[in-house]
Amino acid sequence: MRMQNKVTGVVLAGGLARRMNKQDKGLVIYHNKPMVSYAFEAMSQVADTVFINANRNIPRYEQFGCAVISDQTDTFDGPLAGILSAMMHAKTESLLVMPCDSPLLRSQHLQKLLTALLDPEKQVDIAVAFDGERIQPVLLALKTSLQGSLEDYLQQGQRKIDRWLAQHAVHKVDFSQETDVFLNINTLSELHALEQNQVE
Repeated sequence: MRMQNKVTGVVLAGGLARRMNKQDKGLVIYHNKPMVSYAFEAMSQVADTVFINANRNIPRYEQFGCAVISDQTDTFDGPLAGILSAMMHAKTESLLVMPCDSPLLRSQHLQKLLTALLDPEKQVDIAVAFDGERIQPVLLALKTSLQGSLEDYLQQGQRKIDRWLAQHAVHKVDFSQETDVFLNINTLSELHALEQNQVE
């Protein structure tokens, strides 16, 4: 039984971070805190239950005091695998999703997505962030009733998140006035550059 008015949130930290020397990206330190802590803090202010999706270093993620869920497979199948795992564990009709490597995202950005998803006038299955040029596909709010669709998609060997989104009623939530918040950190040099820019 799904709870209608509650919201589950998941922070995606399950990737291999190939461009970051395969370090566990969520645990990389940014301004003296693990990067995942910024996402967890933002999500905790909006969601009733928060999961961290991780496939490595589970005990370290558990120190945040929430359930840590892994992908259903051990083949690092990308963000959709983490989203599916969250859907399977969620007891709510709505799911918020954000990455672990965008430390400038805040709770108000998540709330904006959730408001769009729940707007009865919009009648959508998914609300995804849009920067004015392209969607930001791992920042979204969606209905957990899409679980079956996502399972089928992954079982077909598909991995591209934007193709799966396109199969559903999607609303693009306009963040074109604050595109800086989407800055995500893929390499250690990007991490150092961001830290330096904020110090100067």
